[in-house]
Amino acid sequence: MTTPLERFYAVIPAGGIGSRLWPLSRADAPKFLHDLTGSGSTLLRATWDRLAPIAGDQRIMVVTGRAHRAAVEQQLPDLADANVVLESEPRDSTAAIGLAAAILVRREPDVIVGSFAADHVIRGDRLFRAAVAQAVTAAEERYIVTIGIQPTEPAIGFGYIKSARDLGIRGAEGVMLVDSFVEKPDLVTAKRYVSSGEHLWNAGMFISRADVLLEEIGRQKPELLAGLLELAEVWDDAAARGPVVDRVWPALEKIAIDYSVAEPAAAAGRMAVVPAHFDWDDVGDFASLAKLNSGGRKSDLAILGENARVLSDASSGIVVSQTGRVISLIGVQDIVVVDTPDALLVTTSANAQRVKSVVDALKLSGRDDVL
Repeated sequence: MTTPLERFYAVIPAGGIGSRLWPLSRADAPKFLHDLTGSGSTLLRATWDRLAPIAGDQRIMVVTGRAHRAAVEQQLPDLADANVVLESEPRDSTAAIGLAAAILVRREPDVIVGSFAADHVIRGDRLFRAAVAQAVTAAEERYIVTIGIQPTEPAIGFGYIKSARDLGIRGAEGVMLVDSFVEKPDLVTAKRYVSSGEHLWNAGMFISRADVLLEEIGRQKPELLAGLLELAEVWDDAAARGPVVDRVWPALEKIAIDYSVAEPAAAAGRMAVVPAHFDWDDVGDFASLAKLNSGGRKSDLAILGENARVLSDASSGIVVSQTGRVISLIGVQDIVVVDTPDALLVTTSANAQRVKSVVDALKLSGRDDVL
């Protein structure tokens, strides 16, 4: 039996449409609402199940879009009503995580918050819990802490964290000072990062005292912080909340927390990283989804879909089917086929990152009916 961590509150930002997983992931059914591993659990439910033993099921807050409230509450029946934070429109991760922190610090001034994306796949719950516990200990020392994943290959689809020295924090041995955050590199640079032993994959997890996180947002984005604090002041008053949200939320700056908090905090020596060893994947495109469901064996064909009917001869890659139509593949390698009732995608693993450009083109052409 795992004992929840003291003062800790988990936050799950559940937003975005996962455009590189179109047409499987849509605005009304984003990737966190899908079972992408064949486990029987959606990514959101798996995230909840991973966090509940660490935080307690009454200390998990979910930030999501108004359109997804019913689906989120159906998948998470133990989610407290007071811990559902609804966005009227997407304003990126600083607003989502910052608002959660601002609400929680009013309820509990010394709370430590941890933000964990709803749409990542993690295997190795014991190692995950150990990493979060170390991060909470480091957060008590007023560091903003992230969890970095030991690279297993020179991946070019992830950002990297360059670590500096060991901080020597008692109870959080091995936690390092962050030197800098590095954007997605090219292959040559990624190989250099992995061989150096100084770089970790950036998994986008952040743990901090809520007041420290808000201070950092205020240093870089004072107007954004002012808006978040104004929202938090009325959040637990249902009668007063609506008009303030309608006025303040759409005007908040749209910026990722990597840029508003992580990078400047690292430059100022206020950022720490826990080097972790659990398996992690952000399931960023169909190539990673194929790898995830084939055990990393490139010669295999991964098949997803409850009623998928696939005939394959000397083929590899991934087929995702939502139609029950027979799909036959003969002698094709690293192929991606996604068959939905109103859209069909055919590409290759090498071009999987380019799916986002299709979504962008559909938006420009006004084809919102398939988005």
